[in-house]
Amino acid sequence: MSFAEPPTSPLSRALFRAPVWIYRAGLGPLMGGRFVLLTHKGRSSGQARQAVLEVLEHDRGTGEVLVASGYGARAQWFRNILREPRVLFQVGGVRHRGHARPLPPQESGQALARYAARHPRSAASLMRALGHRADDSAEAYARIGADTENGTPVVRLVPAGPRRPGTLTA
Repeated sequence: MSFAEPPTSPLSRALFRAPVWIYRAGLGPLMGGRFVLLTHKGRSSGQARQAVLEVLEHDRGTGEVLVASGYGARAQWFRNILREPRVLFQVGGVRHRGHARPLPPQESGQALARYAARHPRSAASLMRALGHRADDSAEAYARIGADTENGTPVVRLVPAGPRRPGTLTA
């Protein structure tokens, strides 16, 4: 199975959106610290949009989170945060207002390599599914993360203030 292209059929889109519905149902804590619900503003519509992304790194002290754009610079959420970096994000049951900041290419590559070192099987499967050729070396993952044309950029989600449980509005 390949995920090199975003889902196009109604069924595949629904399956990819299922984690969003889990968060919307108030079950975010079941997702643990491995996933983040990102709420961002559509660059054309101005409407709130949501995506669930895998967490590469999470600093529980500051609340900062690193996420990767598996579809690279063509991902809709990635294009949206470039236009409007103010976001809401939720990891487990903790919600934040904050900003999304793409990492510079070299830092992006280093973050992806650190993730691959901690989760080698997940990283290898994900890279294959996205159409990337990566051996198990840190250099291969660093190269994919740093590739600004066809790679997997990494974004830092930075809280604007203290952690807040409960509901936030956009």
